[in-house]
Amino acid sequence: MSTPFIKNHQYNVIKKQAEFILKTLRSVADRSVLETVRYRSVLNIFEVFPNLSEDQRKMLEQVSTFETAYDFQRYLSELEQYLEPYPPITPKQIEKLFPKTKKLKVPNLQSINFRFVTYLSWMDIATNKLFIVYPFEGKFIGIEGRITPTNKKGYCLFCNRHHELAFFSVKTKPSVPSADNYAAIGHYVCLDNQVCNQSITNTAALEKFIFSARK
Repeated sequence: MSTPFIKNHQYNVIKKQAEFILKTLRSVADRSVLETVRYRSVLNIFEVFPNLSEDQRKMLEQVSTFETAYDFQRYLSELEQYLEPYPPITPKQIEKLFPKTKKLKVPNLQSINFRFVTYLSWMDIATNKLFIVYPFEGKFIGIEGRITPTNKKGYCLFCNRHHELAFFSVKTKPSVPSADNYAAIGHYVCLDNQVCNQSITNTAALEKFIFSARK
């Protein structure tokens, strides 16, 4: 079996559970407690996979059998071949998502390891803008907004991990007519999108923000 079936955020869940088991191994002597942690970690992994074959379940269950940091790292490395990469996208496709942005600076797509990407994003420092491209149901969704570094750490809306933050504000159409003819939504997100992609374990908050920003 070599068909990719693990999305980036699901892989991050597996990493997180592997780290938790390893931490427990190093700090807890009670074997019954350890076995409970192993069992619960497997359940936490299964929860983010709605449909698994028997072979896939057996593969993921292996995370509960390891004893050393080397074992866990080797296992995670072997799982990388089963990662579903971010869908192929071209600079032209990106440009079409932002038709109102003149001289759009598209990131160097060749330099990105798309296996570890849940959402594609980049900053235009000259205009203090952040661009996000998210794949959903076979299509790409693009949003853009103003990004303001905060010079402080906190919890990111997208990945819910403690990282260096920036405030991301996106103009939207108001729910009721207004003189300005636009509203805005904003939230604190990771300043470093690569760190965020390596941490995100659930896409619900990301998708809610993106769909709200598109209204």
